[in-house]
Amino acid sequence: MSTFEPGREYDIVFAGGGTAACVTAGRLSAADPSLSILIIERGHNNLDDPAITTPALFFTNYAPTSQYTLFYQAKSEPSLDGRARIISTGGVLGGGSSINAMMYSRAQGADFDNFKVEGWGKEDLIPLAKKLETFTVNEPGINKAVHGSSGPIHISMGPHDLKEPQQDFLAAAESVGIPVVNDLQNFEGIGMSTSAKYISPEGKRQDAAHQYIHPLIADGKHPNLHLLLETRVRRVVFSGTQAVGVEFEPEASLAPEDSDKAPKTVQAKKLVVVSSGTLSSPSILERSGIGAADLLRSLDIPVVSNIPGVGENYQDHHSLFIPYKTTLTAEQTLDCVARGELDIPQAFQDKNTILGWNSVDIVGKWRMTPEEVASLGPEFKEAYERDYENNPTKPVMLLGSIAALLSGPNTLVNEEEKNEDIETAEAIEAKDKKSPRFTSLGLYTPYPYSRGSIHITSQDASAPPKLITGFLSDEHGLDVKKLVWGYKKIRDVYRRTNAYAGELAVVHPKFKAGSKAAFAKGPLRKNGFGSVQDRQEIPPLEYDSDDDRAIEEYVRERVETTWHSLGTCKMGANEKGGVVDKDLNVYGTEGLKVVDLSVIPENVGANTYNTALIVGEKAAVIIGKELGLTV
Repeated sequence: MSTFEPGREYDIVFAGGGTAACVTAGRLSAADPSLSILIIERGHNNLDDPAITTPALFFTNYAPTSQYTLFYQAKSEPSLDGRARIISTGGVLGGGSSINAMMYSRAQGADFDNFKVEGWGKEDLIPLAKKLETFTVNEPGINKAVHGSSGPIHISMGPHDLKEPQQDFLAAAESVGIPVVNDLQNFEGIGMSTSAKYISPEGKRQDAAHQYIHPLIADGKHPNLHLLLETRVRRVVFSGTQAVGVEFEPEASLAPEDSDKAPKTVQAKKLVVVSSGTLSSPSILERSGIGAADLLRSLDIPVVSNIPGVGENYQDHHSLFIPYKTTLTAEQTLDCVARGELDIPQAFQDKNTILGWNSVDIVGKWRMTPEEVASLGPEFKEAYERDYENNPTKPVMLLGSIAALLSGPNTLVNEEEKNEDIETAEAIEAKDKKSPRFTSLGLYTPYPYSRGSIHITSQDASAPPKLITGFLSDEHGLDVKKLVWGYKKIRDVYRRTNAYAGELAVVHPKFKAGSKAAFAKGPLRKNGFGSVQDRQEIPPLEYDSDDDRAIEEYVRERVETTWHSLGTCKMGANEKGGVVDKDLNVYGTEGLKVVDLSVIPENVGANTYNTALIVGEKAAVIIGKELGLTV
């Protein structure tokens, strides 16, 4: 491994080694191996780590004991009935790409145009989305023209491709009026489809570090690409307003007791790139003197550039993970891993294809009928007509089906708020070898109206920031209404599958006795369903006002992060809350850029890994042009 050389000056220093940083650094190093580049990463190296490269083990990285994940404790919030959420993010080389669920999901083309930033529209970014991938899915009806064929990231269905349960799910969706499409990820798709994966045909995770960085370090032809791992960036060092280096220290949680913990500095001759993600990049900027002047002065931090937008505009996709009992077999879910039923070493020896599976086989991008819009009230109807009516490729709800018991993306809970639902669902049901297999249906809102913020509370880089998620805080409760609608919709879909065996009531809303929306105790059709028309014979569930209140309470109790944080150092005009310009330069400084999802100004109708890759590719083009390189 090419490691950091103390005392050396580097041309470019990356303060963070997440998805976008790996893409940009890898592209620049490949374009000019003489360019000296240092990536400083807070977490471990992910090189050939089976806990990362093995798709079936991905959910172990969401446990509170994970050494690859960072957990941020938010404040208690009235919109969540006083609850405090925990937001997690990648804490390892490759960032979120090393721990995510590997679901292939691309933004809508209209999302890029909605950024309203020169050079960042769909005509600019779709070519980069194609450039980064090698797409090997050969399903009928796929338009290969919108996919790439020679990029570093391989897209496939993986080695464990279960056609029967996939078609069952799609038939159920079609029976309630949701269109089934051949390729939902063509920048315009609306409906339901099978899901390709960020998994190679052989069954390996396609993270940014393994695809952009490790091959260059291993080939011996890029001696100037260096890594400094298990190291926290404290701040950017300035000479006036010119960024000249980065101050760093050992990551306290990973450093040996007797190690030298004194801060050190590395010089950057050409450029400093802050690339620590939506939750850490604004903190690095604020500790460096870039942010709202009043906040910085209150913490005795000299002001380099007064940018009030730093740390504002926090966005995420608000999600629910809703478990259902199923009739699926051991080979059709990943519960076998959680329950310890699968002998992992033996499975590796046997080359069991289930290890190359992420269990995410069905995805959705949904819109509403006019009747459904009207049912959610006049404020919602007004917002829908303004934001969606004339944007036919803009989804109201996203769906990802995970064939395993997952009652939420984070299992950390506050001491004062012991979550017995999670204990019951995961500690009891998952340990009961006689219990059924599960599918967890993830619903998440792609364009939340709510906004949050994150700001430092001290000069000390180890001091927790003040995080306000803003989840479900919009004035008219529109984000809640979307999730209430989504909960009802997915129930009507999944009850019509042959896999359905009833709800896991402890992690569903608490409907009153006698409700027409009460849970079924088993399959609705003893002998199963056949055609789409056969499934249409099942009447939709009926909900009254008490049921709606129960669902809303459930939403506020259980809404979670979808690990899709963005926006806290957004591109845009400085006077409108922007932090960086179209070339990712931080306002009021020289030699400093931000390159990660924090620069994305508005949310996208997809999981955000693909957008992070695009940010990295775009940044490589921008920086390469400034350096006279063709990237």
